[in-house]
Amino acid sequence: MYQALLITTIVLSILYGLLIIQYLRWFAVLPVFEVPSDLIPNTKFSIIIPARNEADNIDRFLPTILEQDYPNELYDVTVINDHSTDDTALRVQTLQKKYSNLHLIELSEHLEGYATYAYKKKAIEIAIAQSKGKWIITTDADCLANKEWLVQYDAFIQLNQPVLVAAPVMFFNEGSFLSIFQVLDFMSLQGITAAAVSAGSYAMCNGANLAYLKSAFYKVGQFKGIDHIASGDDMLLMQKMKQQFPGKLGYLFQQKAIIQTDAMPNWKSFLNQRIRWASKADSYQDKRIFLVLLLVYLLNLSLLLIGISAFFVENGTYYLFLLLLTKTLVELSFMIPVSLFFGLRKTIVWFPLMQPFHIVYTVVAGWLGKFGSYQWKGRKLQ
Repeated sequence: MYQALLITTIVLSILYGLLIIQYLRWFAVLPVFEVPSDLIPNTKFSIIIPARNEADNIDRFLPTILEQDYPNELYDVTVINDHSTDDTALRVQTLQKKYSNLHLIELSEHLEGYATYAYKKKAIEIAIAQSKGKWIITTDADCLANKEWLVQYDAFIQLNQPVLVAAPVMFFNEGSFLSIFQVLDFMSLQGITAAAVSAGSYAMCNGANLAYLKSAFYKVGQFKGIDHIASGDDMLLMQKMKQQFPGKLGYLFQQKAIIQTDAMPNWKSFLNQRIRWASKADSYQDKRIFLVLLLVYLLNLSLLLIGISAFFVENGTYYLFLLLLTKTLVELSFMIPVSLFFGLRKTIVWFPLMQPFHIVYTVVAGWLGKFGSYQWKGRKLQ
């Protein structure tokens, strides 16, 4: 039994290693986008921020979105208050006295008794219906933007004429073990996102930093067909855009376009976040994404079983060590260049220590994402 498990794990490790090496090759040749010095901004943006109980973040982060080095007449910001029980709406109203291009929508006033499972998607649809910009950008209330964020988007759109543009996101590093763990874990996902783009495949994106043509959003039927899933306002929408507009998606690979956001404050909220992400794994139209996710899950599951069995079989700990060492070294070959792009070179030294925690959480979150339920923003979802 153990021998069969060991052979299976070795095979999965080889397949996974080849995949990571390919990601490394793709990432290495992805050029950093540069804005031409003579380009004049002309893209009209409507920035949409769904917010639920974000009073603590509004004053901290929203001004970075509102104070862009970009013509005020070319962008506006709308916060959709999703049934907050704190002072989210009041904080936005206070900022409206200073910023004329800031708007507030109360989601509760637009549902009209309509029962929905995907509140965020509904909030975005309502805000887009009232937006004036040609281009929509979605982000979150706990996000910090570089002052040239919109300049980067505008230049990329003018030069490439896409219908959807994804851009990088990173977590703040607060210095705790949990924070560092999330920073590294999320950085790996962002690196894979960029690598896949380099290969011509748009597999992942993040709704904290995503832009698309308003007309294209309506052309694909908004969130119709994916509105029964609580998550997926970003990646599942991207899949719809990819199918409708092949070759018209873009990725803004530039440090100044990075959105920074808070990591989860505790293990419970972190696990719930990852379960929410995992819950849409079998909803991707591109089954290559599902196969990659399945490979990652099976490898981590087999490593967990190897780890449990290691203390009951001869040389078990030896084989476990070799498998973990191989996985770590292969992943580091990819993570090091990714960390340089995100300015997290010093943080990478923690990566080997995170392996056991990463294996366990991947197995648990993946299983519960498919068969369990989770709490998000005070709501129980399945």
